[in-house]
Amino acid sequence: MARAWSLKSRPQGMPTMDNFELVDLGRRELADGEVRIANSWLSVDPYMRGRMNDVKSYTPPFELGKPMQGGAIGRVVESRSDRYSDGDMVQHFAGWRDEAVLPADQVQPLPQLDVDPQAFLGQLGMPGMTAYFGLTEVAGLKEGDTVFVSAAAGAVGSTVVQIAKAKGCHVIGSAGGADKCAWVQSLGADAVIDYKSGTPVVKALGEVARNGIDVYFDNVGGEHLDAALAHANVHARFAICGMIDVYNSAKPTALRYLARLIGNRVRMQGFIVSDYVGKAADFYRDMGGWLGEGKLQRQETVFDGLERAPDAFLALFSGGNTGKMLVRV
Repeated sequence: MARAWSLKSRPQGMPTMDNFELVDLGRRELADGEVRIANSWLSVDPYMRGRMNDVKSYTPPFELGKPMQGGAIGRVVESRSDRYSDGDMVQHFAGWRDEAVLPADQVQPLPQLDVDPQAFLGQLGMPGMTAYFGLTEVAGLKEGDTVFVSAAAGAVGSTVVQIAKAKGCHVIGSAGGADKCAWVQSLGADAVIDYKSGTPVVKALGEVARNGIDVYFDNVGGEHLDAALAHANVHARFAICGMIDVYNSAKPTALRYLARLIGNRVRMQGFIVSDYVGKAADFYRDMGGWLGEGKLQRQETVFDGLERAPDAFLALFSGGNTGKMLVRV
């Protein structure tokens, strides 16, 4: 019998295993136009924390007792649709489970790129698109910009580093711990600050960004956002993708340098990657080109087994991943 993770209760602060429940799914026959997919890879992402709260947002909250959702890659094992045949590898949004039954129009074939299937949950999927469109569309990246990116060892941040370098920018990353900093440096970053070193981020950034920053790609919020404001150049552009630093905290973020928005005419814009899915062809064109030129590297942190999905998710909030966090079913 197929199984899925559901939200048993809504977390207060940091989620715990008590908030999750693994439930059996009843098996049913396919209706016309549906496919049955055996999931191979599942994505867990920080934005899912927001869906655990019963609040109005850009995406509906998870329903208590119902299967949770997320990105997934799997193989079609039964089809009643002309679009797909048994054996086709596909991507979809019915993750957090080992088997998915979906209308064929909610399933997409994998793009024709020579990479492992799980890459389409990371660098060549939603996280990669987030990095690409955040830089090119939201921040208006220009050759020669100095770019600062927080969580630079994560799935989004590491791709930001590589895209910015491919476009001729000076890149400063922030990561936690010597190993992660070394990996970010190996991706081509011109400087990396270790936010776990004990040095305040604002001071560390000032030491490596002597001429300020033109673009800030925010995955963290909090102290990193404040440091970016402190060192922002005139007409700097901030692409606000995520704020993992505050997802599990009820405390408001104190921004001491917020007033610099005015004098330096800083443009700060939040964005959701789904706003740009209509331009996916541009993403695959450019990423495919950089991939062929050897300009893209990726790393994955893998938890094995559907049972480990909550563990993988919770590890995101303690820096437990380098690159993309994945669950191999």
